[in-house]
Amino acid sequence: MAENRDKKDKHFPLFAHDNPLRRLFISPRKYCSLVKKDQTVADLGCGPGYFSIALAECVGVKGRVYAVDSDEKSIRAVERKAAKLKYHNIDAHASSAANLSFIEDGSVDFVLADGLLCCMAPQTHQKAVSEIKRILKPKGKAFLGVAKGSMSYVDKAEWEEILSGFKVKQRNKESLLKGRQALVLKN
Repeated sequence: MAENRDKKDKHFPLFAHDNPLRRLFISPRKYCSLVKKDQTVADLGCGPGYFSIALAECVGVKGRVYAVDSDEKSIRAVERKAAKLKYHNIDAHASSAANLSFIEDGSVDFVLADGLLCCMAPQTHQKAVSEIKRILKPKGKAFLGVAKGSMSYVDKAEWEEILSGFKVKQRNKESLLKGRQALVLKN
C-alpha cells in the first residue's frame, strides 16, 4: 500500500487526446446518445474537451457540462474551444475528481468518467467514486471506463469493487484496446 501512496495522477500531452487520428476511430459524439437536451453532464478527466464540446452541443443551451480535469493546461484548452465556438454552457474546472465540491449533490444526469480512474493516483479512487455517486441524480447514469494492463492504476479486483457500488446497466466485453467499460446507475 505504501507504494500506491507514492503514485501521482498521470497526464498525457493534449495532442494525444484530440487529434485527427483519434477522430478516425472515436467520434467526439460517442456519448451523445446517453444524454438529452437540457440535461446536466459531468465530463471527469475531460482532457482538452474532446467529448465535452460534443456533449455541450447535445445538451443544448439550457443544458450544462462540467468539464473537469486536474491538468490546468487541459482546462485552458477547453475554455479556449468553448469560447471560440461560443458555447456558454460549459463550466470548466481544474480540479481532481476526488473534489467536486463545486457541483451540487444530486444535480447531474450523466457522468462521463472514461479513462479517469485508471489515470488517478490510487489513493484518490474511492473518493472520486464517492463524488460520482454524490453528484448523480437518483436516476442518473455514469459511463465508467478504465484501461487494462500496465497503463492502468485499476486492476480487475478494484474494478469489480467499484462496480459493486452501482447498479450495472450494461457491461462491455473487456479487451486490451477498450479496457473495462460499464454503463452504471446510481444504486
